[in-house]
Amino acid sequence: MLNGIMVGVWPESKGFGDDGYGPIPSKWKGICQNDIDIRFHCNRKLIGARYFNKGYAAIVGNKLNASFNTPRDNDGHGTHTLSTAGSNLVAKASAFGFGKGTTKGGSPRARVATYKVCWPPVGGEECFDADILAAFDMAIHDGVDVLSVSLGGEPIDFFNDSIAIGSFHAIKHGIVVVCSAGNSGPADGTVVNIAPWQITVGASTMDREFPSIVVLGNDMHYKGQSLSTKVLPHQKFFPLISAADAKVANASVQTALFCQAGAIDPKKAAGKVLVCLRGLNGGVEKGQQASLAGAVGMILANDIFADNEILVEAHVLPASNINYTDGLTVFTYINSTKNPTAYITPVTTQIGTKPAPFMAAFSSKGPNTITPEILKPDITAPGVSVIAAYTEAEGPTNEDFDKRRVQFNSLSGTSMSCPHVSGIVGLLKTLYPNWSPAAIKSAIMTSATTLDNLNEPILNASNIKAGPFSYGAGHVQPNLAMDPGLVYDLTPTDYLNFLCTLGYNETLISLFSKNTYKCPNPINLANFNYPSITIPNLVGPITVTRTVKNVGSPGIYRAKVMRPMGISIYVKPQKLKFEKAGEEKTFSVTLKVKNAQAIKEYVFGELIWSDNVHYVRSPIVVKAV
Repeated sequence: MLNGIMVGVWPESKGFGDDGYGPIPSKWKGICQNDIDIRFHCNRKLIGARYFNKGYAAIVGNKLNASFNTPRDNDGHGTHTLSTAGSNLVAKASAFGFGKGTTKGGSPRARVATYKVCWPPVGGEECFDADILAAFDMAIHDGVDVLSVSLGGEPIDFFNDSIAIGSFHAIKHGIVVVCSAGNSGPADGTVVNIAPWQITVGASTMDREFPSIVVLGNDMHYKGQSLSTKVLPHQKFFPLISAADAKVANASVQTALFCQAGAIDPKKAAGKVLVCLRGLNGGVEKGQQASLAGAVGMILANDIFADNEILVEAHVLPASNINYTDGLTVFTYINSTKNPTAYITPVTTQIGTKPAPFMAAFSSKGPNTITPEILKPDITAPGVSVIAAYTEAEGPTNEDFDKRRVQFNSLSGTSMSCPHVSGIVGLLKTLYPNWSPAAIKSAIMTSATTLDNLNEPILNASNIKAGPFSYGAGHVQPNLAMDPGLVYDLTPTDYLNFLCTLGYNETLISLFSKNTYKCPNPINLANFNYPSITIPNLVGPITVTRTVKNVGSPGIYRAKVMRPMGISIYVKPQKLKFEKAGEEKTFSVTLKVKNAQAIKEYVFGELIWSDNVHYVRSPIVVKAV
């Protein structure tokens, strides 16, 4: 059973139909909370739905109307993410006619439920701790197997982090918790949901694009992307103008360049293709402003932060989003040409694009600012231009002026990558029902890849080699995760010992765990049995230990190390022989700085245990002091 703590669901979505499903499992204790919204229904697929708003109501300070007393999804986020994790197969799905095909969730035959905790923002907040914790409590009570949590705030202390607290209590009951890494990239140290008992997921692209070519009057072509169904007359070129040159007299250049409300002069923009800069306000809203000013089309140029990352949007006029470098060229063409012109080709769907994946610029990055000894994120998965089910209560762009309604939509974010992994977890739980949450996490991490479909290192959105602070162990590979060979296992007690190493006293830890707990002494955080090795302050030689469990056939695994620059590494023993499933072996890794002066930043390597069938890979992250 896959369950989402998020912002509700649109139960009428085709992917939640129950044809072919048998009776609801007897272990299920959940309900369908439709006491006020009688149109909301559950079935043998969507087996439960609850809403939590007492924390929200306490802040709002007035009685909530009926729209606040339903698990129904009113903004699309919950339906999209839950269907990504566990939707049935739905034929002939598309986003505005693009990307046509059959959609399905990662665990398409899973039973699903939703726990709605987020509401219209109040003071910038929309998901309150009291409601989040109440949802975790009820999800545990109801008997869920997997929790997909596409939520996150700021990286904060575990004892003040409602998602971390709720997640810990979930894993105590064998429930795997998958969380989004956050959308505050590309800055370092922005990753959230950093507890070691959570699976934290970054976002990367897939090998599908929706190209719309920008053709300039000098016959230069620039590939952009869009989901606009509006088209210009075939191969007809129109005057091209920068939004900065189309500003009203009292608007700043910046306000106009970002195509903000009221900044564009219709006398200057009418009948032309307008070039707007991405950022500040939404891309579709920019297009609306361009359309209101009489522009016939829009070129949306990335800023330096987005660089090559393009998020397709359902624009209200012919439009194409181009990357940063191409945007600079377009602005140069405008400024150097007497009568610049442009044409935007209709949108198409392209499959098998290369390179893919690459990291989304928005995907939050490490290092982990709370416990730098734990690498975060753990993994990356598709989170850019993901097509999935959507609410029909809201337009596809969430803009007030957008009156369109769709059954499927394309969204981007770590909220979208998180349920990809949740679906994979559901398959692993089905295949290995007795595995711990840590073992499932290990299988996903150690089987990941750091290479794209050109067999080259995965890049970031600026075409620079990405690293573990972007993608953790790498890009998820579901098929390989089903047969990992070895796993790094952990228990709830190990997580409590982890908290002990951080200096929390036994009173706090007992409150955190709801059970009296006495910290053992001493404990070395470096020996925490995580599927990665991170040493943020390497001074002298250090030896760390790890234990792996054989979950495959008997065999001999040999160690292979790719050493971080300036670091020597020795693994002992070099060979591990397993004679049966379930057998455990412990090994040590000694790290030593070869030249501290040469190491200014974090450096990266990896350890691989292989029997020539399985490749059990762990990132190594080191910073010398």
